[in-house]
Amino acid sequence: MVFGFGDKGIVIREAHFPGRAPIDAYGNGGFRFADMSHRGSLLLLPSGVYGWDVNEGDELTLAVFERVLAETGIEFLLLGTGKQMRLVDPDVRAALKQRGIATDPMGTGAAVRTYNIMLAEQRPVAAALVAV
Repeated sequence: MVFGFGDKGIVIREAHFPGRAPIDAYGNGGFRFADMSHRGSLLLLPSGVYGWDVNEGDELTLAVFERVLAETGIEFLLLGTGKQMRLVDPDVRAALKQRGIATDPMGTGAAVRTYNIMLAEQRPVAAALVAV
């Protein structure tokens, strides 16, 4: 869920923000972006920001990347794998490569910082960020 702060207090919405936004803060199991807070992992795609049902330590299989694979306009996927960098499953890497998407796994903090820079440079980037 995404929590927005407005005139009427906290507003609870579905976990989707229809735009591109830098990550303002991360930690304590979630993220802050666009004056909102999200508890849990996120997918940051050209079509928007989505809640991602992945926890640290979960297996990063092809199934959890379905939304990424269905998206267009991505040339680079930053994969924030949590507190520690984890390798990408070869099947996931192959599926992404087949769609012309390069991927780079790293800790979530590094992925957030790199995503914000690439987004500011208006590059065709997406991110899959496991909450820490």
